[in-house]
Amino acid sequence: MKESYVDIIKIRRMVFAEVARLAYEDVDLNHLEDSTYYLLPGERAIYRENIFRERAVIGERLRMALGMDVRSAGDMGPMHEGFDKIDINERVYEPPLVNVISFACEACPTKTVKVTNTCRKCLAHPCENQCPVNAITIEKTAAVIDQEKCIKCGKCIEACPYSAIIKYDRPCASVCGVNAIGSDELGRAKIDHDKCVSCGRCISECPFGAIADKSQIYQLIKAIKSGKEIYAIIAPSFVGQFGALTKPDQVIEGIKKLGIKDVVEVSLGADITTINEAKEYLEKVPDERPFMGTSCCSAWSFMVRKLFPKEYQYISDSSSPMIYTAQYVKQDHPNAQVVFIGPCISKKLEALEEKVAGYVDFVITFEELMGMFIAKDIEISDLEVDKNIQDASTSGRGYAISGGVADAVTSVAKELEPDREIKTECAQGLHQCVKMMKLAKAGKKNGYLLEGMACNGGCIGGPGTLTSINRVRKDVTKFSEQSPYQTPFHNEKLNNLDK
Repeated sequence: MKESYVDIIKIRRMVFAEVARLAYEDVDLNHLEDSTYYLLPGERAIYRENIFRERAVIGERLRMALGMDVRSAGDMGPMHEGFDKIDINERVYEPPLVNVISFACEACPTKTVKVTNTCRKCLAHPCENQCPVNAITIEKTAAVIDQEKCIKCGKCIEACPYSAIIKYDRPCASVCGVNAIGSDELGRAKIDHDKCVSCGRCISECPFGAIADKSQIYQLIKAIKSGKEIYAIIAPSFVGQFGALTKPDQVIEGIKKLGIKDVVEVSLGADITTINEAKEYLEKVPDERPFMGTSCCSAWSFMVRKLFPKEYQYISDSSSPMIYTAQYVKQDHPNAQVVFIGPCISKKLEALEEKVAGYVDFVITFEELMGMFIAKDIEISDLEVDKNIQDASTSGRGYAISGGVADAVTSVAKELEPDREIKTECAQGLHQCVKMMKLAKAGKKNGYLLEGMACNGGCIGGPGTLTSINRVRKDVTKFSEQSPYQTPFHNEKLNNLDK
């Protein structure tokens, strides 16, 4: 999440902790409305203009965190409406995953160029002279822009000597790399789910907290309490997420305290992906494919499938680290259920894919996991541990950072064919990923291994994270260097694995 959005982060974590509490204490969901009063007591609003709207918004957040569909103000009924379909110990939600809570949206202006009150109405009026469509006139007190004529080119912004002209967009739309956010009839944000890849950037960037995603923590807790054999697989970016004083092994121990049977690093699956993608690249590029895209980031893969359907065949056939790690667990524990814990919202969508559904049963984020820790009053920095987790190589753990996948695959490919030249390019953020794919489509990236990461910084910048990118980058790098295995070929845990 965006660190400066402190109040929104607080609301999200209150909601996740409350949903976890409801599950642990077997609270009757017929009384779900009580939770809105528990979270927002009294008569004075804290965040919005009145307590009634505030409770209505947090009520929809609670419903979505339980796995239910979002409702509009016109469709509102009892909060517990439909709870009988989600009050179970199995995954329940269906797409769309990311949704706008319409009555929480403030209908922010879209792509606007505006003259501010610092305009001096100067004699030179370079803004008017530079405008290619004559959209600017100099009036009594300041320059005025005709919004119907304005093409948002920005030339007036560059020309103004007082920096009195600004350009802005609604935050959710400006960060959407697939242009999936438009407006409804009331000017509020509306997601085009045919374009959306559930990367979650809009959730992180909305200053009003009007966008949220569905969660599975309630059903996961119910599954644990029912006695099911649950194994967790945890993404490499978990290091550093739960406080500077918390060690990686304490996080693992904390997860076990929740009733999880055991925990495996997803970096182990990354080692398998690395080997398979290296072999695939060497065998197929450039003879069978002009280039090859990595398969690690699901939002990147979804974007290519939707926007570049003809080029989607050039994305690696190898499975993602999440899938390989889940297969690793179920190879030894066929009756177990697997929960993926990571920074990523789009992994929830990937887990619904036909080839994945049989391996990954639940997906939660680090933020949602923290809600479970809070509900169970577990302070993980105080836990004692008796062993270190060592499931993966240095390069496998490096998948969490942008460039880490390409480096890992290149390193293995060089081991296999030392004389082979391997060209790589990495893109972080969907805007950059789309740009890179346009160049690849035009034949500008032939022979390349293309790494796409939907989040800035890579997985360490995911929407379900708890800590700043810079801090986690240092911690992940340090943890990677502590692995006893330098490359996947050294990882002893892969020796007997059916890959």
